Amino acid sequence: MARHGLGDTDGMWKTISRRELEDIVERHEAFVAGDGKGARANLTLYDLSHQDLGGRNLAQANLTGAKLANAKLSGINLSCANLFACDLRATEMTGANLYRADMRGSCLRGSNLGGANMVEVDLREGMLLKSAKRGDLVPLSFEEISASLDRASLRSADLSRAKVSDAFVVQTDLSDCVLRDTKFVRADLSLANFTGCVLDGTDFTEAKLKGAIFHGANFTRTILDRADLTGADLVGAVFDCVDFSKVDLSDARMARRLERLDRSLRQILIDHARWISTNGKQGQRADLSKVDLSGQDLSGVNLSAADLSYAVLRGANLSRAELLMADLTCADLRQADLARADLRGARMARAVLNEAVLVGARLQEVMISSLAEAGALWRTNLEYARLIRTCLDGADLGNVDLEGADLSGASLRDANLSGAILVDARCGDADLRGARLAGADLRGAKDLRTD
Repeated sequence: MARHGLGDTDGMWKTISRRELEDIVERHEAFVAGDGKGARANLTLYDLSHQDLGGRNLAQANLTGAKLANAKLSGINLSCANLFACDLRATEMTGANLYRADMRGSCLRGSNLGGANMVEVDLREGMLLKSAKRGDLVPLSFEEISASLDRASLRSADLSRAKVSDAFVVQTDLSDCVLRDTKFVRADLSLANFTGCVLDGTDFTEAKLKGAIFHGANFTRTILDRADLTGADLVGAVFDCVDFSKVDLSDARMARRLERLDRSLRQILIDHARWISTNGKQGQRADLSKVDLSGQDLSGVNLSAADLSYAVLRGANLSRAELLMADLTCADLRQADLARADLRGARMARAVLNEAVLVGARLQEVMISSLAEAGALWRTNLEYARLIRTCLDGADLGNVDLEGADLSGASLRDANLSGAILVDARCGDADLRGARLAGADLRGAKDLRTD
């Protein structure tokens, strides 16, 4: 554990007026801009609770041991700043830049760091020490446990290569975070939510993951050696190149096997067809949620309105299948054949369709006459879906919702994307030759090229 020693601090945290703080921040911003009249901010052991510093530039500032509880820090730049042992409880830090910040021993309990840049941030344990009267060093704390992220929200934050080992991260919302090569060694992540996370090279060695949720999470080269996954929900998670030899998954929730269902797959499909043809009066809606259907031949099958959420359909043949209004939330459809399938109005949020084939597939909106007297249009939902190297040539994606989706390397030649929502979608190396984008919402779309 890292320890920082300070001189005698009988006055504990120092107070400061708003005018004095503004002067320090302005001089620091001048310092960062290279102005010789500027000065680096030293706010060590200052009480800045409830202060509004949103959007300010405090890169490289020294805030060791500062109190920032309930402060408003949205959009602040704290890259390479020293935030060792800071009190950041219940702090608003959405969109903050914390690149390479030293946050060892800091308490972020209940804070909101949604969308923050936390690449290479250091959140390991740390303790601030002060000199006592006899010269001894004693801990200086603010009541809460150090190195704590419990009950914080980090939705969509980027913690690539961050160091979070030995930290307390219980009940934390990490949904849709990028955790590439992040170190969580021996961290307590019980009940944390990893829904939709990128776990490429993430190190969970000896981590406590009791009751953690991993719906739609992408495990790639993830290290799980001796991790405690008791009660963890791994349904809908995707695994690539993961070594399970040193982890016990017997008490984790996994996809169901076909042989454990109460009916055969054939009977389920027959009952579902009867349910559709009689408008629900006979038969039974197909519930194949959380079922492993890898490699199954379901070509031409009518599974409209079926529940396939969290199902594993890797390599399955669903060509020409009818999946109108089906629920495929968090489904694993890697390398599946969905050529010319009818997916109008389907729910596919956070589904993984990497290297799947959807040539000529229909994913446009569908009219639902029962929702209103004049009818209502129901969009196909592919929010935060992964379509890396997916073939969508000639597919109809009119008015589809692809917000936050990853289309890296996808082929969309001659596809219809008119009116589609591509807000914050990742489009690096996507082939859009001949694609129609009239009326599409492209705000925040990354690396989008239409030439």
